[in-house]
Amino acid sequence: MNTITVPLEQRPDVHGKAFRINMDHRRYGTFAEIGAGQEVVRWFFRVGGAAGTVAKSMSAYDMTVSDAIYGHADRYVSRARLESMLDHEYQLNIQRLSDTRGDTSAFFAFADTVSARNYQGTNYCHGWMGVRFQVYPRDQASQILIHVRLLDPSNVLQQEAIGIIGVNLLYAAFFLHHEPDQLIESLMDGLNSDRVEIDMIEFSGIGFRAVDNRLMSLNLVQKGLSKAAMFGPDGKVMLPSEYFYKRPVLVQRGSFRPVTHVNLDIFRAARERFLKMLPEEDQSRLVSIAEITMRNLKADRSAPDTRDFLSRADSLSAAGLTVLVTDFSEFYKLAAYFRQLTSKRVAVGLGAVTIPELFDPKYYTHLDGGILEALGRLLRNDLTVIVYPYIDRQTGELLTVQNLRFSESIQPLYEYAVKNGRIVDVDSHSLECLKIDSRDVLRRIANGDESWETMVPPNVVKLIKARNLFGHRPA
Repeated sequence: MNTITVPLEQRPDVHGKAFRINMDHRRYGTFAEIGAGQEVVRWFFRVGGAAGTVAKSMSAYDMTVSDAIYGHADRYVSRARLESMLDHEYQLNIQRLSDTRGDTSAFFAFADTVSARNYQGTNYCHGWMGVRFQVYPRDQASQILIHVRLLDPSNVLQQEAIGIIGVNLLYAAFFLHHEPDQLIESLMDGLNSDRVEIDMIEFSGIGFRAVDNRLMSLNLVQKGLSKAAMFGPDGKVMLPSEYFYKRPVLVQRGSFRPVTHVNLDIFRAARERFLKMLPEEDQSRLVSIAEITMRNLKADRSAPDTRDFLSRADSLSAAGLTVLVTDFSEFYKLAAYFRQLTSKRVAVGLGAVTIPELFDPKYYTHLDGGILEALGRLLRNDLTVIVYPYIDRQTGELLTVQNLRFSESIQPLYEYAVKNGRIVDVDSHSLECLKIDSRDVLRRIANGDESWETMVPPNVVKLIKARNLFGHRPA
């Protein structure tokens, strides 16, 4: 039995998607929805023919009832609750329906748990949504989980958005699972980024055994479904809003092509400096993040080179670093992003060579207030730029916060930021690390000059040589 892949230009609207699923007699399963009504299953009843698709529809809205069915949860809008819903409902389908229709039906369980806008408009509007399904009858299970942020100003519009994205998810799972790129893009059919943001997606199971979730995270950002995506040292995707919640954050922006000793020393020195600025109760909760921008990944290309991206991701993982991929070319946008996610202090660790970029007016011509507006957004509240020194390759001068110089019109702005403690030096640095330049390392790798191995952490050296990353060729 072949699965039909639907070309981009031929995808139906939400009504057509729900109707096509209803007309596909292989698809049979249950819907369990908590919060924001039963907006997804309502589409299948509305378009007609739902008896061929819906085995059961339920909403365990009351917390006590929900706990009785799915077990206790500390939070009801969470990944843990979503997975317990999918576990329960999918197993019930297999137990109850396999004998009677297991040879002809590909079973599925759809679930969502959502916090839509409350009456006062004071809550964080978001939701978890997922589907566990058989690609073919009697097949092992495959699964897609997503997290969505609801951006509409009213509860009614948010409910509508949940209904649309739920139908999109089911349609994508059933008809686009062989084309993950199309699958991700189709999730926003009938919606736009002003209404919904999908900031996490995870594929698992037999149907997605060849899928790399890090590439899928990159896809979310590349296609505009999210401004940022994150994964840990183990390669597993993470939800930024949960990871950064009420935690101080140290972020280092870089190309990490590859990770070098100087990158790790920037983290070390910036972390030591930042800890001195934090209250004692926050110090143990500090997290460090390596950030790569889409602009850096694309370089002069229209889209990121996936091999290059995975090489960087693998080397960062080998160095034990958590990775954040963002679409924030300007630093002030990165600052605004973290202010949405945490109430604690944020620090950006940078090499002194990057500071002139922060104070270059050409990057801020699109803002009404120009560089003044950009610096106001970047350096307000509790964000600090922690600067690691740099050796000028031409003069040999050690550049620090204290001796950086700018044009006559920019220098007072820079000095104001320094005097107010928004830009500070690290307390220590490594002279050996200062000699390392990542572009030079990359050239040495490509040229077979083994001296690069002294400039890169041992675990990363082993990985590069084992997989021939960054142009490395075996001897």
